[in-house]
Amino acid sequence: MSGININDLRRPQTTAGTPKPGGKSLRDLLETDISIFPVKFTDKTKEEFYLELSTLLTSGLDMKSALELLEAEQDKPQRAAIMRNIKDNLVNGDMLWEAMQRTGEFTPYEYFSIQIGEETGRIGEVLNQLYQFYHSKLKQRRQFIGALSYPVIILLTSIGAVAFMLLFIVPMFNDIFKRFGGELPYMTRIIINFSGFIKSYILLVVALFGGTGYILYRNREKPGMRKFSSQVIRRIPVIGRIIYAVQLARFCSSMALLLGSKVPIIRSINLISQMITFYPIQITLESMAADILNGVSLHESMSHFPVYSRKMVSLLKVGEEVNKLDVFFEKLSQQFSADVEHQTGLLNTFLEPVMIIFLGLVVGFILLAMYLPMFQVSTSIGG
Repeated sequence: MSGININDLRRPQTTAGTPKPGGKSLRDLLETDISIFPVKFTDKTKEEFYLELSTLLTSGLDMKSALELLEAEQDKPQRAAIMRNIKDNLVNGDMLWEAMQRTGEFTPYEYFSIQIGEETGRIGEVLNQLYQFYHSKLKQRRQFIGALSYPVIILLTSIGAVAFMLLFIVPMFNDIFKRFGGELPYMTRIIINFSGFIKSYILLVVALFGGTGYILYRNREKPGMRKFSSQVIRRIPVIGRIIYAVQLARFCSSMALLLGSKVPIIRSINLISQMITFYPIQITLESMAADILNGVSLHESMSHFPVYSRKMVSLLKVGEEVNKLDVFFEKLSQQFSADVEHQTGLLNTFLEPVMIIFLGLVVGFILLAMYLPMFQVSTSIGG
């Protein structure tokens, strides 16, 4: 491997790009990191920032004037303050990437990409690529939320309806059955016993689920928990495939951006490792960088990890042979994004009727169990 600088192997020791604790919109709550305090720069804000800044610079405006316009149009004081901070740091002699780094609102992946754009004179292109990255990320998230929103509403409605029936309706029928006397059908006894259990231990059940959720949340960043959760996600039909495709699309899009900006491959991998939080991909990056340093090709190193498919590895092998890895990573990103669209469409098509049928079966089973003794009494009286 020629042209590799040992400094490329060193990850920046700054903490400025570390995401701060911050609350997010409803869409952001479905991200891997969940927080409860408001953030200043969401993914949507960054998408708008990179699009508008690249457009203003392309139109011939200088950086200071562009940032002044962006500051003036902000409707939230915190975001306007960030723009003003970046502009003031530029006036004081910082480069754009240094000014962005000082705010603490941007990841190392972002400001080091911009550094490369400034050094190579391709700042407009890099800003546009960052816009495309966040645009694709938000689009995939919206597709996923759109596919799950209606089924989740149905599921919550189902849980509420079944809980109401078990806590209030079934006990009323049970009082009536006690007056009749006699042996109840097996289905009815199951529902009545289950209703009694829920009514007696509802607080314990809620506390158990709440405590379990709290423990999982507190330990969500531990390697063992992240590995376990990724394995669980992968086994969920359709949804697991969507999540993996989304993460692989982001990885490929990031590699295409950095390699297209002429960043050395090891430095690209190290930068992406600071942005990727998806455990199955994140744990492969350090090994891949070490392998490449030791003379192993990228595709050969990736072939050792099951998260990368054979098709993906084969395409990247061709990309290495023709020295167009950035082009092949971009094509792979487009393929994974198309797969996300296809899978979310299938999820939206099949999950809704399945949830409706499930709700109908559960409610129907409870009603049948409650009315079956009445049918028997009516039949015995008629006989």
